[in-house]
Amino acid sequence: MRVVLAGGGTAGHIEPALALADALRRMDPSVRITCLGTERGLETTLVPQRGYELALIPPVPLPRTLTPKLLAVPGRLNSAINAAAGVLDRTGADVLVGFGGYVASPAYLAARRRHVPIVVHEANPKPGIANKLGARFTDHVAVSHPDTPLPNAQFVGIPIRRQIAELDRLAIGDKARSYFGLDSDLPTLLVFGGSQGARSLNRAAVAAAPAFRAAGVQVLHIVGKKNTEEAEPGRPGDPQYVTIPYCDRMDLAYAAADLAMCRSGAMTCAELSAVGLPAAYVPLPIGNGEQSLNAAPIVNAGGGLMVEDNALNPQWIVDNVLPILNDADRVVRMSEAAASMGRRDADMTLARMVFEVVRAAR
Repeated sequence: MRVVLAGGGTAGHIEPALALADALRRMDPSVRITCLGTERGLETTLVPQRGYELALIPPVPLPRTLTPKLLAVPGRLNSAINAAAGVLDRTGADVLVGFGGYVASPAYLAARRRHVPIVVHEANPKPGIANKLGARFTDHVAVSHPDTPLPNAQFVGIPIRRQIAELDRLAIGDKARSYFGLDSDLPTLLVFGGSQGARSLNRAAVAAAPAFRAAGVQVLHIVGKKNTEEAEPGRPGDPQYVTIPYCDRMDLAYAAADLAMCRSGAMTCAELSAVGLPAAYVPLPIGNGEQSLNAAPIVNAGGGLMVEDNALNPQWIVDNVLPILNDADRVVRMSEAAASMGRRDADMTLARMVFEVVRAAR
């Protein structure tokens, strides 16, 4: 079976695609997988790192809404469609799986032109323009939220890495804390804002460092590669406040923590709920509000808190985060509630859908 995955641009599009690729390979090691991307996206780094072939097509900015203007975008759209069609032809693709983003729209149009079956995966509650288009061309639409407004939607969740999906936080908690130089017995807060960090989270958390120490709470703070925030060193014997620029072992970071404070991108919410780590979610204050929608089901189930970015400050942390960390029973209840909203098997569920689509088309 030959599969082309279209999910370039951001990690939110690429990581689910790569998780699916891994699942397809586990089901059938002979599967040939090619990832479509553009030279502008993170896929130029992430895809080769994971050992998959990457084929580049021209990037195409698209209208924000699904209108006839989509097909009137001159020059570059047609060039991108032709390039994507060339990849489908060269690989002999049996199926195209799209995850949204700029690379997906020309891929969907190329697949339709070449009569290649299409599977769409939408990670957000509000579908993007590319997946609205793709869903018109197929009956095979997988979504991560039960109420996502796409035709023929099947709720599967978001494919996540096996390293995260199979994580047993309690079993390796002591090892994980030791890895980061943390105490094995103190309540632990994980602060992170994605691969680039989040300045407002960084500032609020660092400013609250004295309150954390006074409350006996230790902190693992992933500040982001481009950020320099660092808490003042505490006195000998104080709880640790560990800052690192980047973490390539998020499984250990999750296992080390009792609670997270973070953004609420689709992948973040999917991973935290899958491993049962409750969180104080701080949605990104730009865009169409999708980050608030991502976290809302988890928060409503009791698996987290949510605060607007402009309301996050050290006093909010003192009033809302510290009481959780100092209440072990509440942490357990919130962890169970978060886990109840998680899906650890979305990668395999989507992989089975892909195999079924190919079998039906043969």
